[in-house]
Amino acid sequence: MILIGKRVEEEDAALLRERYVLSMERIRQIPGEAGKNEKLQAYFSRTARFLEMMDQLGDFLDQKEKEASLGELAEWNQKIYEEVAGDAYETSYANPAHAVAELGEDGKLFCALYAQVRQIIDALYERKAEEVVITLELFLEVYHLVQEEASIQEIRQAIYWFHSDYSELFAGNMVREMVGTEDTFYRDIIESWKEGDERYLYRYGLYVSDTERKMARFLDTLSQEEIRAAAQTFAEGYIRGFQNAGKSLEGKDRFQMRYSVGCERLIREGIHIMEEKGFRPILKRNTIQSTCPNRQYLYDHRFDKAIYLDRKYKERRLKAIQQAFEQYKAEAAAYAGPILVETFGQEPFAPKAREEAWKLSEKQQKIQLEWNQALDQIMQEYVKTETTSFSMIAFPTPQIGPDFEAIFRDTVKVNTLDNDEYGKIQQTLIDALDQGEFVKISGTAGNETELMVALHQLKNPQKETNFENCLADVNIPVGEVFTSPKLKGTNGVLHVSRVFLHGMEYRNLKLTLKDGMIADYTCSNFENPEQNKRFLEENLLFHHETLPLGEFAIGTNTTAYRMAVQYDIFDRLTILIAEKTGPHFAVGDTCYSQSEDIPVYNPDGKEIVARENEWSALRRTDPQKAYFFCHTDITIPYEELGSICVIRRDGSQIPLISGGRFVLPGTEKLNEALEGLTEK
Repeated sequence: MILIGKRVEEEDAALLRERYVLSMERIRQIPGEAGKNEKLQAYFSRTARFLEMMDQLGDFLDQKEKEASLGELAEWNQKIYEEVAGDAYETSYANPAHAVAELGEDGKLFCALYAQVRQIIDALYERKAEEVVITLELFLEVYHLVQEEASIQEIRQAIYWFHSDYSELFAGNMVREMVGTEDTFYRDIIESWKEGDERYLYRYGLYVSDTERKMARFLDTLSQEEIRAAAQTFAEGYIRGFQNAGKSLEGKDRFQMRYSVGCERLIREGIHIMEEKGFRPILKRNTIQSTCPNRQYLYDHRFDKAIYLDRKYKERRLKAIQQAFEQYKAEAAAYAGPILVETFGQEPFAPKAREEAWKLSEKQQKIQLEWNQALDQIMQEYVKTETTSFSMIAFPTPQIGPDFEAIFRDTVKVNTLDNDEYGKIQQTLIDALDQGEFVKISGTAGNETELMVALHQLKNPQKETNFENCLADVNIPVGEVFTSPKLKGTNGVLHVSRVFLHGMEYRNLKLTLKDGMIADYTCSNFENPEQNKRFLEENLLFHHETLPLGEFAIGTNTTAYRMAVQYDIFDRLTILIAEKTGPHFAVGDTCYSQSEDIPVYNPDGKEIVARENEWSALRRTDPQKAYFFCHTDITIPYEELGSICVIRRDGSQIPLISGGRFVLPGTEKLNEALEGLTEK
């Protein structure tokens, strides 16, 4: 029987139950029917059996889940994900290659429909009755169209109108979950943590692997003092972020908590600390992560919106989001921003480029960019960047390997390095950098980087600086100085032999910059140059024709670098730590995107004036062109770094790094962690 959430009125609940019962009665008949197209009938029969299993899952959640044994919960978790996990995915209708092989070119559409139907899992666990019902009704509508021999265009239109007609429902849920605190579903799971009892891990409906179980068991072994100290690191960093940026907390009473399944004991403590400070948590499904049963499945379906994305849909959905924000504007005004407790250690992902998967057309790519810009404007109206902050921290997961526990404890050390000591060393670097017109970065050991980064001219060097002295508040751990470069005059090649961005590996990534803009881009992930080009267009440029160099930074956390070398985990590091282990360059918007007009000061009292570039300056005259809505950090490891020099206006140089070691007087201590390392 369908589960009805608390927000549904009794009259509406009765109607939803009736619609659900009627839909399931019809779905149960499908496997016994003989369709006009044998292969399509096999598809619908298999999908109907999946939905019958979902009906049984609903009964289980409604009647037995609370008292179920660990074994029963684990069995259900395995059943609902087995079709897309591992080798089973190769013969699943969720796989576009298999769907097209079985059903012909039209299989692309039915594959996307199957992925849409699978989202019923989330709706069942979250008690979103209306989303369950409309999913069943969509499936039946398409089935009946096929039985009536409707054209593939008519079937696509049915899917289009599903997404369009329910824009208000989806937008309302999105905004309410973004800023509201009344839904306690996930909070109840966190508070149900009990040492030695892992049943809570399965109550999300997310995939649970050994990673989540081992993480929970490890955190159970830590003392309460260790848990409290780790939680205080990100909770107190969050508050310092407001203080250091000069932002007021007046009227703010809620924050968003982002974390991974298995970390509940740590997250619960962090929430309690934040509540002591007067903040309530916001918890929602797409900010809670677990091991993905199959990352290729997500990659294959990342552009399924190509089925229905057009300007008419875009306008309707954006209008619905605007209306939802208006309804929840008081809650939005009280929102202070997120705390992100990330995890790292997962195996790098090398996706297969499937021609059968949906792709956005050039016209749709432009619509998507327009969508990003318009959505950002709506967000800025109700959740203003200048009034919010954040805090980010990361811990390893057991997937990182047999040294997990040692790496976890070393990561805690990395996250709690002496801010004051690093602040003084980094200020020494900044004092040298502020003398420069350019910074020259050169690679070595096969790294072809040869890049000149242009710096903004300081009008009053006694009171102004180009670089932020980044300490451990919003961005944990400590360990970088960064700036928004001047684009005109920034020229050269940025090259990294191997780098991991957004969980994916990039081999021989090479970007050519002309006046700060990407003029050319290549990699060697695939044998086919065109596939490499498309891979970068989709996953690094995000369908933009070009991107600016939004950030140049020098990472100083050599302790983190030593940890990465010692355990050979460079390919597993989160960018949050990786960016501190060498010079890095972000393509896209600057670090100050949407906040350029808010004064920012270093601990020495100097104002950081390099908060914008030639593109973000357009926000005053042509705001549609000012932002790219992406920011991807690319780090050159010390072993591939030949030198970094400051170039003064008179042509003289100040060496900062040579041969992968810090050579500027006053920074020598950073080399201590690098001594005796044998890079693997």
